Amino acid sequence: MTTNNKIALVTGGSRGLGKNMALHLAKKGIAVIITYNSNKAAALEVVAAIEASGQKAAALQLNTGDIKSFAAFIAQLKNVLAQTFNATAFDFLINNAGIGMHALIDGTSEEVFDELMNIHFKGVFFLTQQSLPIINNGGRIVNLSSGLARFSMPGFAAYGAMKGAVETLTRYMAKELGSRSIAVNVVAPGAIETDFGGGRVRDNEEMNKMVAGLTALGRAGLPDDIGGVVAFLCSEEGRWINGQRIEVSGGMNL
Repeated sequence: MTTNNKIALVTGGSRGLGKNMALHLAKKGIAVIITYNSNKAAALEVVAAIEASGQKAAALQLNTGDIKSFAAFIAQLKNVLAQTFNATAFDFLINNAGIGMHALIDGTSEEVFDELMNIHFKGVFFLTQQSLPIINNGGRIVNLSSGLARFSMPGFAAYGAMKGAVETLTRYMAKELGSRSIAVNVVAPGAIETDFGGGRVRDNEEMNKMVAGLTALGRAGLPDDIGGVVAFLCSEEGRWINGQRIEVSGGMNL
């Protein structure tokens, strides 16, 4: 495979949407570093799949909700960039890592709220902040939101609110990083068939039918519907898209 010598960092890249993004980025000739929280074996399978396609890859452990661990992670990242990729910086940061949580407002504990906040918002803010010195000028940042920041479904108040915050943050990042020619966008998937949130959309037939009924294209989303959009935003063709929210939901709740 030809390479364009670009490198992407995808958080939460060992499964689901993150894995799909990593594979699509590699197809575009981009080297990929993925992070995983706990499942090292799954992460190494993704690395092996990328390497089998002829592209360089690596995996690093990271809990994106543990903000105090970021300095040590960045130090590790610098080592991997030097040793595996012969580089001192990377080009594309994909803030994808996340957890699913379904609870009504009156059933959401402060502990659960704080965990969601740390992973979905505070972690995105500070991981990006600490990565900025080693992101190349002209690079891209893609943050992940959700259709649930646009439409409301009972049980997702905290999660949807965090994603709404990420969408606002994305516009500020785009404004502040424009002087470095770094474009920043947000991709907002609709309901996707993965193991996210306990696999509710994929494994619960009633839920899957409900999602399909709410979607103009008549089905729930698949990981392959998302990964290529993220890869496109990291391509030359996507260079003039900046500060935008791109919902990839098949037309959910139109």
